[in-house]
Amino acid sequence: MSLDACAGLVQRGDPDRFATVMAAPVAARALLLPLYAFNLEVARAPWVTKEAMIAEMRLQWWRDALEEMAAGRSRAHEVAGPLAGVVSNRIPVAILDRIVEARRWDIYSDPFDSEDDLIAYLNDTAGGLMWTAALALGAGDTDEAKVRDVALAGGLASYLRAVPELRARGRQPLPLAFDVQRLAAIGLERLSSRRGIARRIAPALWPAWQARDILALARAEPGRVEEGALTVPEFRKRGGLLWRALTGQA
Repeated sequence: MSLDACAGLVQRGDPDRFATVMAAPVAARALLLPLYAFNLEVARAPWVTKEAMIAEMRLQWWRDALEEMAAGRSRAHEVAGPLAGVVSNRIPVAILDRIVEARRWDIYSDPFDSEDDLIAYLNDTAGGLMWTAALALGAGDTDEAKVRDVALAGGLASYLRAVPELRARGRQPLPLAFDVQRLAAIGLERLSSRRGIARRIAPALWPAWQARDILALARAEPGRVEEGALTVPEFRKRGGLLWRALTGQA
């Protein structure tokens, strides 16, 4: 039950997010790594088996573990143990529980009924994760709307990049009436909320550091979504994160 286990999981399974942790102040890493490892474990649960009931059981395990954390108990697990330490007196367990519940959609192959349903999914998953990370770093209630705006943009960018892989795995990731350009424009508008974010919580927003380039590309050339061609040049990718690490900006 160590941070090393959480770090290893995130480094292997979510290298971009791991890069943002390593760019953050050392004190922040102990708070962010358990949250990101939890997110990875929950996001993987629907994909490790083709049996829906087994996937449901894996997600339920996490819901039960979170309920125990709310009662002040923790499980002897490489991620749940460190996560319990972060949750204590910092993060409402209900937000993490919403992340788990939202991931049930990934088990099945039904499409979202509407763009609003997709946005709700992103608010619960990407939004819940970024907001809990911000809370861990000392965010206040007045920060929530701004953080969740940035999270929606970052979550949408990541989701659009994942569309070809989701289709290859038999899912229907996009609503039938989906308008890539319009939703990308909404995401780009939400990114303006980065302004005014305090330096102490800025590392929580860094996982969205590629969102502007990805969403701008999707808006300009929507066909790239299905082609799996929403890529950011490596020099821009590295430079954007380096700039944030040096300046402390969100």
